[in-house]
Amino acid sequence: MIVFDLKCQSQGHVFEAWFGSSADYADQQERGLLACPICGDPQVTKAVMAPAVAAKGNSRSVVVQDAAAPTPDAPVAISTGDAAKMRAMVEALAQAQQKLLEGSTWVGRGFAEQARAMHYGEQASGSIHGEVAPAEAKALMEEGVPVAPLPFPVIPPEAKN
Repeated sequence: MIVFDLKCQSQGHVFEAWFGSSADYADQQERGLLACPICGDPQVTKAVMAPAVAAKGNSRSVVVQDAAAPTPDAPVAISTGDAAKMRAMVEALAQAQQKLLEGSTWVGRGFAEQARAMHYGEQASGSIHGEVAPAEAKALMEEGVPVAPLPFPVIPPEAKN
């Protein structure tokens, strides 16, 4: 897994997204599958990121208080223990998603059509997951179709080795 900071072009929102690889990011970007989770802007690019540098085992994290008010893009100091807790939480969330998807059927780009068919009783209900453009996801939610985004990208079954 690889994590990128992404930024929407319209509002400048910066958010974190996880991908299986850099190629997965490029593929999703090319297919228009990325959007800002805050405003829905589909014009998303990589934001500038600081390199991940591991701390020495005998070092401590020191936070220097600045008199100026913090800004949303201000870096946050995280101790080694907190980083380990965050990794554990992300791993638990990834495992929960994996367990949830065990009983779900991949429907790819047919997600919106099938979700609507289930919602309106035209098709038997079941757990499905797939791909949908941000505007279409918004339209589904506005119609009252019960859908939710997954926290992590899913590799389609045909793309797995």
